[in-house]
Amino acid sequence: METLVHEIAAVAARMVVDDGLDYGAAKRRAAKQVGAPPRAALPGNDVLETAVREYIALFHADTQPGELAALRQLALTWMERLAEFRPHVAGAVWNGTATRLSDIYLQLFCDDPKSAEIALIDRQVAYNVQTVTGFNGASVDALTLSSGCPELGEQVGVHLLIHDYDELRGALKPSGDGAAPRGDRPALLRRMAEEAVA
Repeated sequence: METLVHEIAAVAARMVVDDGLDYGAAKRRAAKQVGAPPRAALPGNDVLETAVREYIALFHADTQPGELAALRQLALTWMERLAEFRPHVAGAVWNGTATRLSDIYLQLFCDDPKSAEIALIDRQVAYNVQTVTGFNGASVDALTLSSGCPELGEQVGVHLLIHDYDELRGALKPSGDGAAPRGDRPALLRRMAEEAVA
């Protein structure tokens, strides 16, 4: 059983990195591809993230650091533009596994849930709205826009997940392994500086 979970994780990791799939879709598709039974246990996100890191180290070690740096720079730009909404970056851009196919996920903590939309309208930024599951399991609005990334020479999806300001305290709690699941602009800059030294 454990071998099957790791096999699914290895196949899913390739899909995440090379096809730009999110973790959930990659796990489901990988399970089908390896012929896992319908109710087979899927790898946890921590197992998949480890597999993604291993895949990147094997097949993309020469290109991924530059792509990650470009995406983090674009994330910092949007975090500065949206500073009034206390933006925190999460996902692959935060944890260091992003490639040129990755989107940027920013969680905004707003006093008024419509204020971020109004700010985008005022700045004439085109966006789409959808409802997604937030980090606490509740449904939240996600404002999705496209932003040019000069270093990559292409458009990157930026997803702004709108949370109530009161949820900020819970957002800062470390995950089970003690790692921070998201970070604000100073935290991202610190992480980038620490990784540059390492």
